[in-house]
Amino acid sequence: MTTMTDDPHLAMIRPIVPRVRGACEDCLRLGTPWLHLRMCLTCGHVGCCDSSPMRHARYHAHELGHPIVRSAEPGEDWRWCYFHGAYV
Repeated sequence: MTTMTDDPHLAMIRPIVPRVRGACEDCLRLGTPWLHLRMCLTCGHVGCCDSSPMRHARYHAHELGHPIVRSAEPGEDWRWCYFHGAYV
């Protein structure tokens, strides 16, 4: 897996606590399904992945300007920048 180590958005990563565990917080509110979860590393928002119908993690990144997420799936340990479309 190739990563961008010079992504300027890495500076936006904060010590966070997930706002919910095991669910997309927006899908819970709307009653919609999700597949995989991503956690915003700026504010702790937990949203669903791009394979999910609503793509809440991507929407959150672009709506609030919080581009870096990490997988919230068990056994996965990677981060993604939505603005650059790359692992970081």
